[in-house]
Amino acid sequence: MLPLFLFAAALFAQDYAGTEMCQGCHEDIAKAFLKSNPHAVLETNKRRGWETKSCEACHGSGVKHAESAEAALIRNPRKLSTAETDKTCMACHGNQQTHSGRVVTGHARQQMACTSCHSIHAKAPEPKSQCGSCHLGEKVSFAKPHAHPVPQGAMSCTDCHSPHGTVLSKALNTAIGNEPGCLRCHGDKRGPFTFEHAPVRLDGCGSCHEPHGSANPRMLTRPSVSQLCLECHAGTFTAGLGGVPPAFHDIRTARYRNCTTCHMKIHGSHVSKALLR
Repeated sequence: MLPLFLFAAALFAQDYAGTEMCQGCHEDIAKAFLKSNPHAVLETNKRRGWETKSCEACHGSGVKHAESAEAALIRNPRKLSTAETDKTCMACHGNQQTHSGRVVTGHARQQMACTSCHSIHAKAPEPKSQCGSCHLGEKVSFAKPHAHPVPQGAMSCTDCHSPHGTVLSKALNTAIGNEPGCLRCHGDKRGPFTFEHAPVRLDGCGSCHEPHGSANPRMLTRPSVSQLCLECHAGTFTAGLGGVPPAFHDIRTARYRNCTTCHMKIHGSHVSKALLR
């Protein structure tokens, strides 16, 4: 603890109490913050303007709070409105050349504050548990027989999604020139192809695949390949498809129940308009 005369001098000599003053009452929090918190760089970096008063970068001036010890006289970002909390964080994190410099899409529309997901002093939980607390449907999907290995810890939600938002729907990450982030791992499916499968270009991977979990080994949105393909191709004369005889591809016959036996290049082909090879 500081001597009383130094305490009084600090209160009247400046607008900020300083980290040493905060540490007098919040010793454990201050030590943990300065030891392992990324924001501790504010304490020693002169260019950022918060040298020796890093606590007050987020909590505001602590002079009155240090004098009276009243909680109402210090800013607590978790108790502020969404707009005020985000304004506090964006004072440093705004206008950066990364997605962390802004919050858009779903989380912005739901008015989720930065502190809804981020905790400055407490250890942050794993993204899979953090995201799953709100996105319950997606969390349950990972229990299906075939899914991306998020529950096993081999992947994270943020490998595919940016919680701050992206130019793509559902906050999907981008890869290789603003293309869907799926191509970061599945690069062999990347075009451009001479003959494209229209859904790949227009609707993306989600038109056929369920990324969070599926009953199909290929993580398709339907249990079998034929059921999925016939959603678009049933009864079309040019494709010769359909389940009612005398369709050319009579799905009552086993040989026609797996479309990809012949149409192997369903993501796109350079040699076959029918995506045969």
